[in-house]
Amino acid sequence: MYNVTVQHQVFKVEMDAAGSTVDGKPFVADILQFKDGRFHILRNHRSFTAEILQHNEEEKSFLIKVNNSVFPLSVRDKYDDLLREMGIDITAGKKVNDLKAPMPGLVLNVLVSDGQSVAKGDAVLVLEAMKMENIIKAPADGVVKKVAVVKGDKVEKNQVMISMG
Repeated sequence: MYNVTVQHQVFKVEMDAAGSTVDGKPFVADILQFKDGRFHILRNHRSFTAEILQHNEEEKSFLIKVNNSVFPLSVRDKYDDLLREMGIDITAGKKVNDLKAPMPGLVLNVLVSDGQSVAKGDAVLVLEAMKMENIIKAPADGVVKKVAVVKGDKVEKNQVMISMG
């Protein structure tokens, strides 16, 4: 069984050889994947188009667009619930030590300094690549050990720009 959360509402989903149920009720739908990550769904004589916009495998979360409405969705199974009850966060063990350039570019601005604490998602650097400004964000909570670039530096793909601790 899976607990699927959509807009703060939790649904209990079960799937087996006999079929699928949502909150104990049979769920019957014709689902056709017509492109990678895009689906056409027929359910109760209604047609839906669904698209997976984002997927975070570690957090088991998705951003899904259904008929032009966007919904955040997360999935948990019994093992995720057990780990949560034990106080264990499965994603906490994954640590990022180096923030590398995702593409060749020019450093327009460095927004952090050595020793500074950052939270996941904080903007740390602005990189110009292909005539676009890209805001590089911290991939996890941590402390900046060393900033290896300065404003005006040219960087190559996978070059270490910031070391985290």
